[in-house]
Amino acid sequence: MGDPFGEGYVADGEHPVHEVTLSSFHLDATAVTNAAFATFVKNTDYVTDAERWGSSAVFHTAFTGDRSDVLTSVEGAGWWLAVRGACWRRPEGPGSSVGERANHPVVHVSWNDAQAYCQWAGKRLPTEAEWEFAARGGLEGARFPWGDELHDGRRWRLNIWQGRFPTHNTGEDGYLLTAPVKSYPPNGYGLWQMVGNIWEWCADWFSRETYQRGDAVGPTGPSQGASRVMRGGSYLCPDSYCYRYRVAARSSNTPESSSGNLGFRCANSAWCPHRDSAR
Repeated sequence: MGDPFGEGYVADGEHPVHEVTLSSFHLDATAVTNAAFATFVKNTDYVTDAERWGSSAVFHTAFTGDRSDVLTSVEGAGWWLAVRGACWRRPEGPGSSVGERANHPVVHVSWNDAQAYCQWAGKRLPTEAEWEFAARGGLEGARFPWGDELHDGRRWRLNIWQGRFPTHNTGEDGYLLTAPVKSYPPNGYGLWQMVGNIWEWCADWFSRETYQRGDAVGPTGPSQGASRVMRGGSYLCPDSYCYRYRVAARSSNTPESSSGNLGFRCANSAWCPHRDSAR
């Protein structure tokens, strides 16, 4: 785990590079989609944190609705708007809908919401170590799930920001907002879009000192904290501002937070009959 290129942000704690041993596990091939989340909500009548709070964070160029629905902007990051009515059903605000985006990743889900979905599905969130192992797709020490180069000169391999952030996204990769969950080739483990498109929640509490603790076997992060780990970057990441679509990159947010570029995928522990019979 960690950043072997020295490209990470100091505050994110991507160092030192260290070896970790994990037990076998399963990870969903894609992020949870709007269609899957809708089934969960229909079956449980679940209400997300964004719906209970009455607002969520929408990127300023994506906002759709009446300006009276903009409650405030985020201090120090004015391109994020707190929008009344924004939620997983209306990701760009009251004037939007996920009606045509069944196979896009669900967004505006908090860590709490992701946990609730996982419990309903009989799964769990991946640990940060599991996420990074899976994202690497079998490549050791590479920047991205496919290697070290961002693209091959002919096509983009992920959905991120191109252009002048935060005002002009050229959409060279084919998408201005989220892309369907199977829009780009999968990695060596058959996992789709582990980087770019949306941030993905992990189970762990976040600390910039996590890697200095030296947990080498099945690390699960600190026992407590103020924010939870997010991995993978999103469609809003430019290399000039948020070079966090590398497999080693880390970030975090508070468990109740939600935004138009934040979702999740599920994991599960692998059952091994040989291991169990040996106990």
